[in-house]
Amino acid sequence: VQLQASGGGLVQAGGSLRLSCAASGSIFSINLMAWHRQAPGKQRELVALISSSGTPTYAGFVKGRFTISRDNANNTIYLQMNNLNTEDTAVYYCATGPRPGPGISWGQGTQVTVSS
Repeated sequence: VQLQASGGGLVQAGGSLRLSCAASGSIFSINLMAWHRQAPGKQRELVALISSSGTPTYAGFVKGRFTISRDNANNTIYLQMNNLNTEDTAVYYCATGPRPGPGISWGQGTQVTVSS
């Protein structure tokens, strides 16, 4: 499956963004969909996961600010990000799993920039 991420942009600290990730095929049978991010000079890190049943898991730094969701009917996952801070500046990627590996598909990334 191919993934297309969108929704990034420039936002002031404290603001919100909603990222979308549209899949070219069905995500119904994909157990875990994920959002990752990579800041300049840093390794890519997992932001959030969502299971096929809709159960979310978040990285500790999210601290209740982000919400991951999935719409299996429309083959799309979302990441609602609130109360953004400058440390959230990164390229955000959607993926069909929690970590790189064989068979994992990645979107092209969408830039999120948070200004102070």
